[in-house]
Amino acid sequence: MSNRMLHLAGALLAGVAFAFSSGAARADDIVLGASVQLTGASANTGRYYKDAYEFAIDKINAAGGVSVGGEKRKLALKIYDNQSDVNLSVRQYTQLVSQDKVALLLGPFASNFALADSAVSEKYQIPMVQGGGASDQIFSRKFKYIFGTLAPASNYFGSTVKMLKELDPAPKSVALLYADDAFDVSVANGTRPLLKDAGLTIAMDEKYSSNASDFNSLLSQIKSNGAEVVLVAGHETEILNFVRQAKSLAVAPKLYSFTVGVPSEDFRKALGADADYAFGMTAWLPSAKLKDKWFGDAATFAKDYKAKYNYDPDYHAASGAADVEALAQAIEDAGATDPTKVRDALAKLNLDSLYGKIAFAENGQIDLPQTVIQVQGTELKAIYGANGFIEKPKYPMPAWDKR
Repeated sequence: MSNRMLHLAGALLAGVAFAFSSGAARADDIVLGASVQLTGASANTGRYYKDAYEFAIDKINAAGGVSVGGEKRKLALKIYDNQSDVNLSVRQYTQLVSQDKVALLLGPFASNFALADSAVSEKYQIPMVQGGGASDQIFSRKFKYIFGTLAPASNYFGSTVKMLKELDPAPKSVALLYADDAFDVSVANGTRPLLKDAGLTIAMDEKYSSNASDFNSLLSQIKSNGAEVVLVAGHETEILNFVRQAKSLAVAPKLYSFTVGVPSEDFRKALGADADYAFGMTAWLPSAKLKDKWFGDAATFAKDYKAKYNYDPDYHAASGAADVEALAQAIEDAGATDPTKVRDALAKLNLDSLYGKIAFAENGQIDLPQTVIQVQGTELKAIYGANGFIEKPKYPMPAWDKR
C-alpha cells in the first residue's frame, strides 16, 4: 500500500474506529448519537457523559422505553471517541447525522467542543441536547437546534461573590484567573461586573493558556499583590497543578474557589489533604427532594450510579443523564421522532428531572442556581445557596504550614 493510501486509511480510521454502542440497535430503536472525550486530555470528565448517557438509556429502556404515538420504542446510543480533538469531534458529528442517520444528538464535554459541534446540529437541523458546555457564546448565535442543561458560564461565580460579601472578616481584594477557552472567558467576562458591583477590588485579572502546567509566575503575583480571594476558571488538570504549586510556594489567600474539580471525587482523591478548604460550585447535589420520572429521585440516581460505575456522580453526570431524559420526554410530547417536532417540543419542555427543573429559555439554555461547596476534611459540604448560608465555611484558609 502506498504512503498516500496509508495516510487516507489512517484518517478514516481516526473518524470511525472508536465507536461504541449501548447494544445492538434494532430497526425500530431510536438511536441517539454523540461524540465525547474518552481518551486524551479531557477523558477523565468525558467518561462521565458516556456513562451517564448509557445509564439513563438503560433505565428508560428497562421501564419499557419511550412512548411514540402510543407505541413503546427503545432508545439506543451510538457514541464516538473524539480523542479530545475538537476538529475530530466536528467530523464525527457530521458522520453521525449524514452517514449513521441517528435520530437525535447528545452533546460532548466542554464549551469549545459544544460551540463547534452545535454548528453541525444547526446545519442539519437535528436537535442536540448537551450538558457539557456552558459558555454564553454557544447560546448567543440564535441557533434553534442547540439546548443546554448547564447554567450560563457568566454567572458561575454569582453565588460565590454573594457569599464573599457575607464572610467575616469580609475580603476586599480578588485575583481573577481564567483559561483562554470559550467557557473560562465567559466566566471571567461575567465575574468582573459582579465583583465591581459587590465593591471588591480586582487586584489581578489574568488570562492563561489552556492546559497550562506552570502557575508559578501567577502565584508569585498573587503573593506580592496580597489578593485575599483567588477565583480560578480553568480545567481540572490545571486546577490540580495550581493547588500543588500554591502549596510549594506557600501561597495561601483567605479563600480560593475553582469552577471545576471540587465536586469531583477524582479531584479530591488526587489532592488528598491538600484539597481541604477549597471552594467550588455545583448546580446539582444528589437530593431526594429532586423527584424524577425514571429514577425516582436524585439520591437514588446517585446511589445506583455509583454502584454501577464505582465513582460518585457530580453535576456533569447528572446533567448528562438529564440530557437523555429531556430528549425522551420531548419525543413523547411530540409523539414522533421527527427532528423539527422534537425541537419544538424541547422548546416547550417543562420537566422535573433528577437534575432539577428543565425548562429551556428562548436561547436554548436553562439557568439553575449554583450552590457554593467546600472541601472540609474528608467531606464535601454545601456552604451557600439561594437563601444564604447552609453550613459554616472553613474560613479564612490557614497558611499551608499551619494546617
